[in-house]
Amino acid sequence: MENGDLMRRVRDEFLDHFDEEIEMELQDYAEDRASDERVSDDVADFRRAYFRELHRLQVELVKLQDWVVATGQKILVVFEGRDSAGKGGAISRLTQRLNPRVCRVAALPAPNSREKTQWYFQRYVAHLPAAGEIVLFDRSWYNRAGVEKVMGFCTDDEYEEFFRSVPEFERMLVRSGIRLIKYWFSITDDEQVFRFTARIQDPLKRWKLSPMDLEARRRWEDYTKAKEIMLERTNIPEARWWVVPADNKKKARLNCIGHFLDQVPYEEVEQESVELPPRKHHADYYRQPTPEDLIVPQKW
Repeated sequence: MENGDLMRRVRDEFLDHFDEEIEMELQDYAEDRASDERVSDDVADFRRAYFRELHRLQVELVKLQDWVVATGQKILVVFEGRDSAGKGGAISRLTQRLNPRVCRVAALPAPNSREKTQWYFQRYVAHLPAAGEIVLFDRSWYNRAGVEKVMGFCTDDEYEEFFRSVPEFERMLVRSGIRLIKYWFSITDDEQVFRFTARIQDPLKRWKLSPMDLEARRRWEDYTKAKEIMLERTNIPEARWWVVPADNKKKARLNCIGHFLDQVPYEEVEQESVELPPRKHHADYYRQPTPEDLIVPQKW
């Protein structure tokens, strides 16, 4: 990718960042006409279509959530992929309108010294869904097949034991009533270069770029080999892998959420009618004024 093209895409990424902020406040969304004037008609049209489709999918996600609660379903979704592949953005849009008591995200840090001595899957088990819950793993036990293998954080014996154990572990989850869905977000070499460059240039995103990310960039081919082995050895009928082409983040989000909805045979749950009760009034009630020194300065 030529440097001039790269920097133009970085500038476009800044604009896309503002799009993401609009997405997170979708109820207040109004068409960003000022932004549309700076981009082609095709891009502007796609942005409008994207927001409409995202809203439609999120309405369906709320219906799925209600069905999960009403029927006591247990849903577990694993998100894997290279650094900067867009897993976090997809998870944010999937959970954006859902009840955090029903749908929660598990993003575990590196294991501590005690956890390193446990059964490998033990620290993940505590985060599995109970009845009426959806759990999204932002990275999972597949760390052993990826970063741990490539960076030398596990032995060859531990690596092979993982592949012997993980199919049985996932079959146990499915037999216990958990619906397990696994996604791999796939991006190209050039796209990762662009996204890492954008993080370096954007002060709001620079924190996302860790020394581990830089080393992973250097070992691109090692990660590719590890991914291919992982998909081959852990793609079982009970819990198969689904690959999400993710060079276009917005399309990847829509495709992933739409596919997720297709994997679950949910039905719309009839909601009880809600009536707002009248407020009780008491003759002796008096609302005390708030002291001025407690009020946030009204700069806006």
